[in-house]
Amino acid sequence: MQDDVGTGGHVPVMLERVLELLGPALSGPSPVVVDANLGLGGHSEALLAAHPGLHLIGIDRDPFAIDFSTRRLRPYAGRTTLVHASSADLDDVLARAGRGPIDGALFDLGVSSPQLDEAERGFAYSYDAPLDMRMDTSQELTAELVVNTYGAAELARILREYGEERFAQRVAGLIIRERAKEAITSTKRLADIVRDAIPAATRRTGGNPAKRTFQALRIEVNAELSALEVALPAALDALALGGRVVVLSYHSLEDRLTKQALTARTRDTSPPGLPVPLPAHQPRFRLLTRGAELPSDEELARNPRAASARLRAAERIRVDD
Repeated sequence: MQDDVGTGGHVPVMLERVLELLGPALSGPSPVVVDANLGLGGHSEALLAAHPGLHLIGIDRDPFAIDFSTRRLRPYAGRTTLVHASSADLDDVLARAGRGPIDGALFDLGVSSPQLDEAERGFAYSYDAPLDMRMDTSQELTAELVVNTYGAAELARILREYGEERFAQRVAGLIIRERAKEAITSTKRLADIVRDAIPAATRRTGGNPAKRTFQALRIEVNAELSALEVALPAALDALALGGRVVVLSYHSLEDRLTKQALTARTRDTSPPGLPVPLPAHQPRFRLLTRGAELPSDEELARNPRAASARLRAAERIRVDD
């Protein structure tokens, strides 16, 4: 969801490729697409403009995203259903919307530019702000609560698994020691603690040393990976024959989960050694991308925040009898 918002406008990541991949599934008279991470609605707006019969169901846990997209998509209000919810609730959202099989699903994962750029949201280590990081500002769990109440082992696990932080044990240990002196409540103090915990030689390369810790905390606070683990299979199950899914991820953990989910649906699971494949074990999906596609140089020049994007897509080719 790494959108660029400001005087230059909203730049949806890999928009042309998303439209190209989803387009063949939306040729029917009244297709339905789920945008499971609505954000600022840039992809959704383009899909609605390109397909006059399309009904779009947009889901986002950030109230700001819902409000912004409601205004942005007002010209298409009769063809949109926008819901303040987690993507993990995709099944319930579809049931409440009264929509049957869907024709397309888009997952534009990660954090959006308003969340990064609004200091008070506490997502960024480049601002001194309250240590918050909630996408859904109505939830109770914040990064401050995680940092000040989780035990050392659990903190280290989060930093290691979600941030891929090599020095997770050191960072967690220093957080525990520093919070014993005074609660850690600001992004700047946390960033300073992380910097002090990372060896000097490592600090000289690889950008801000707090990046991995802040990513790990954001994922923990918003349960991002567990939501994807639920939402992506739910979307695949909801796709009609010929329906397509496109996933834009922004770090290796999201991309790995996406690859695993799509691979599981696109392989033959017949027992080895049989003379012919068993119909019940034939793939239900086929991959539309070879590996993970990257943004073009032209796009990177226009939208540098797309640099970490990885795109994967698949199409439903069989349905269960």
